[in-house]
Amino acid sequence: MDSSEYERKIASRFASFDQDGNGHISREDFHTAAAAVLREFGTAARSDCGQALYHGAEGFWQGMAGMADRDGDQRISREEFTHGAVKRLRDNPQSFAEIARPFLRAVMAVAAGVCSGGKGGTRGTGGGGTGRDSGNAGTVTVDQAERVLLALGVREDLRGTVAAALDKDGDGRITEKDAVSAFAAYYTTPEPE
Repeated sequence: MDSSEYERKIASRFASFDQDGNGHISREDFHTAAAAVLREFGTAARSDCGQALYHGAEGFWQGMAGMADRDGDQRISREEFTHGAVKRLRDNPQSFAEIARPFLRAVMAVAAGVCSGGKGGTRGTGGGGTGRDSGNAGTVTVDQAERVLLALGVREDLRGTVAAALDKDGDGRITEKDAVSAFAAYYTTPEPE
């Protein structure tokens, strides 16, 4: 990979965290992402799943800040992201996966509709699948994953492709393991040669 491709990838990964586009990643960006997912699936912030999602977002922020916020200003600049977070993610992708796991688990619960008051499943049905089917526990459909990506601001031309790619075995369901592995792989960008 050449340096311009590397820079493009880093910019894309940074932008995926910088929800408000202000040039820094902050606690508010993680809370904005959580709120967007709750809104997309009609889940109350005060519900158990809403609280789990906010707790996961806070834990994710704390983990990222611990890796990258070198000056302690409670925000991560692009430089800090590139030289702190990306390097540590590349050195130990499994630790990043564990930082992200509670957030991703809560996102999947909201999307699957396992929350009271949630509207996972098919848009416009007022609910659809509850996600409580023991054969599908801990999974989301490709359509639900696409809605999560919509809520998180992923470009329309990429959402379907990305969501489908998460379904490793082609059964129409995405497991937590698949989501966490893909998430860690996306953020562990090799340096230019």
